[in-house]
Amino acid sequence: MPGVEIHPLTPERWPDLVRLFGERGAVDGCWCMWWRQSSAEYRDGRGAANRAAMQRITESGAVPGLLAYAGGEPAGWCAVAPRDEYPRVGRSRTVKPIDDQPAWAIVCFFVSRKHRGAGLTAQLLRAAVDHAVAHGARIVEGYPVDPGSGRVDPGAGFHGFANSFRAAGFTEVARRTGKRPIMRYVAAG
Repeated sequence: MPGVEIHPLTPERWPDLVRLFGERGAVDGCWCMWWRQSSAEYRDGRGAANRAAMQRITESGAVPGLLAYAGGEPAGWCAVAPRDEYPRVGRSRTVKPIDDQPAWAIVCFFVSRKHRGAGLTAQLLRAAVDHAVAHGARIVEGYPVDPGSGRVDPGAGFHGFANSFRAAGFTEVARRTGKRPIMRYVAAG
């Protein structure tokens, strides 16, 4: 997709995330907090509380992810941060860490309906790897869906798809269920 710019989410860019996510907070009031919370915290926070939690993270100076712009308008999102910022990863039977090596994790994508199918997720994925490596990551993980020859629930696409991760240089390092590999990118050096 030509004409795309990708930037870290900073306090100045917060209104653009709000514009991208809209009233629903991307999907069902998530505001990209699902991986950061327990099930109870997430359930109780859906909507306004999750929005406020993500805004606090952003205003703290932490960068919880990247925003993509197409034609100057917010078009896509990718959540990327050190894996330990996502406690649900550590508790997951499907994607829990395979070892104790420090890693960054790419846990979520959201692309506006208008920009879907144009390769924006692949651009966000590459930018997320570059961002993580520039901030000291040696290992970057993702937990995409791998539909193989079968179909996948369209709602599961927020994890990304394994073929996109492979194309970005990730390799599968574990698979505890049929359609959810753990994939890693290991930085040179």
